[in-house]
Amino acid sequence: MNKIRISVLLLSLVGTFLFLNRLSVAQEVPTDETIPRIATNQEAKDTETKLDLIQQELEEEAQETTVLAFQEQYKDRIHIDRFLYPSDKQLVPGYVFTSAHLDKNKKYPGLVIVHGAFHGRLDWRFFDLIDFAVSKGYVVIFPDYRGSRGYGDVIYKNDYGISDTADVLAAADYLVKSRPYVDPNRLGIFGHSRGGMVTLLAIEHSPKKFKAAVDVAGLADFLAFMAYKPDFRRMETASESYFKGKLPSENLGPYMEISPLNHVDEIETPLFIAATTGDKTVPLTLHTGRLVDALKARGKIFEVKIYDQAPGDHIFLFGDSEERRDLFQRSFDFLGKYLKP
Repeated sequence: MNKIRISVLLLSLVGTFLFLNRLSVAQEVPTDETIPRIATNQEAKDTETKLDLIQQELEEEAQETTVLAFQEQYKDRIHIDRFLYPSDKQLVPGYVFTSAHLDKNKKYPGLVIVHGAFHGRLDWRFFDLIDFAVSKGYVVIFPDYRGSRGYGDVIYKNDYGISDTADVLAAADYLVKSRPYVDPNRLGIFGHSRGGMVTLLAIEHSPKKFKAAVDVAGLADFLAFMAYKPDFRRMETASESYFKGKLPSENLGPYMEISPLNHVDEIETPLFIAATTGDKTVPLTLHTGRLVDALKARGKIFEVKIYDQAPGDHIFLFGDSEERRDLFQRSFDFLGKYLKP
């Protein structure tokens, strides 16, 4: 645990130096586009790029520490397998979690767990969810889709609603192709926050792939998200290639295209939705409330649970609380109806 604390402290310090340095350093080191797997000049001499490389190394070290922590905590009951799987001609990091007592002669339902955050990744907060899912009889795949931190600058690069969704769908395909004991007709998906948005996009893009889905505090309207987020986040998002450096006022179409709320007609997968009042990150009335109305209007199969001021508001999924325990039970009761573990 001391190693984890030191890594976090170093990451914070480097991040602060990077921010201050970017305010004062005008010179930019050009990207060598002829080297597709290395987007940052490894031989750069300027301070900004050097600090960026140090930050990447620290992020990778922190990710290694997370994996070691999981292995140590759950080694007697859960097996973790790391790999790089193909998606859009890239190799994307992922993890499969199985019971230590798995019988490979049987068939098991598969569950894709999709993390959130702008540059999130597998971390200790997901351990309980993974443990719960495996204990219920699921084979879990956890893709650290493009946009995740801890794997270098190529994977770190974001394409909100595009590469993340493609990578999650590819992860589901990889799971059934690489693990013969996973039943391709019993796949589920569970996402939180941005992961909830990707979950919704996944069941809209591939309506027959998943037999059940869970969306926890997911972004349903990306255009609304861009309206209330701080300027620094709006500009960082707009800088992604899909948006061509333009805000919605200048380039509305792409933002509309990746808003799940605009594609509810495509949903065929039974969906469980959970959210809480008081969510300051993904406000209930702007996202979940409107999603529920749209599902009702179209006669879709879904269930919803709205908690009242759950501790942690947007991140109530991660708290050691009665709301979190209730969420786990409701979510897996719902998944179990369709996936029959």
